[in-house]
Amino acid sequence: MPDSTLLDRYQHYRAERFRKHERTYAHSLPTWRTQRRRRMLVRGLAITFAFMFVVSLLCAFGVDWAPLLWLPACLVFFPMWLTLQIVSGRQGDAPDATLDEYELSQRNNARSIGLTITQNLMLIPLFYLIFGSVITGGADTDMAYAGGLMALTVLLIGGCTPAMILGWTRPDPDV
Repeated sequence: MPDSTLLDRYQHYRAERFRKHERTYAHSLPTWRTQRRRRMLVRGLAITFAFMFVVSLLCAFGVDWAPLLWLPACLVFFPMWLTLQIVSGRQGDAPDATLDEYELSQRNNARSIGLTITQNLMLIPLFYLIFGSVITGGADTDMAYAGGLMALTVLLIGGCTPAMILGWTRPDPDV
């Protein structure tokens, strides 16, 4: 591989690392690999994201204890997200070299939807911060914190969307 570029070597490294992790987790959580269970995880993530957004709104309204609710949201989010990644084979962020044409097409479509969702939802915290800073003269720290939580929630939604779409739409694996 002496003629390959840095990017080619990195993509090769990513593909090898992905295959290694795939072999490690291929048989983990077998009862969670059904479409019904994956859909439960997707619903759980959607509810968690709604909760995170509500927490950001509570922070915007100056509720002093609201930031403490972010911790339970994270404690619910991370295990569900990791479980969905394992049971869906991490297809949402798999390197191109590890997917066949059909899987690549599905993954790219899911990523495109995820990007569109991210771009559109990001307008909410952006407008909130822009208009809020004009109204308050930029002196409201609750507003800044709430806007940051809103933006973080939107980025999590956008980043998780491809795996959520694939987890929802893929049929049950052949046994």
